[in-house]
Amino acid sequence: MNYYEITTKLIGPVDPVGETNEDNRRFENLRLMVDLIDELLRDVNYVAGCRNRVEYSVKRAGIFAHEFLKRLERGDW
Repeated sequence: MNYYEITTKLIGPVDPVGETNEDNRRFENLRLMVDLIDELLRDVNYVAGCRNRVEYSVKRAGIFAHEFLKRLERGDW
C-alpha cells in the first residue's frame, strides 16, 4: 500500500455520488483532505524557500520543492 492509498483509506471517499446523506459525509472527507493538502503544501513551500542555501543537500531539496510548486502552479501535473 502506498501513501496515497493509506491516506484515502483513512479519510474516505471524496467524490460526490448524488445522494444527500452520503455526499454530506464525502464533503466532510473532502474538507479533511483539503486541510491535509494545505499542511503538506506549507511544508513543501518552506523547503522551497531553502533553494538558495549554500549547503548542497539543502539547496537540492529546495530546488526540487520549488520546481514542484512551479509545476503545480502551471497545472503540469
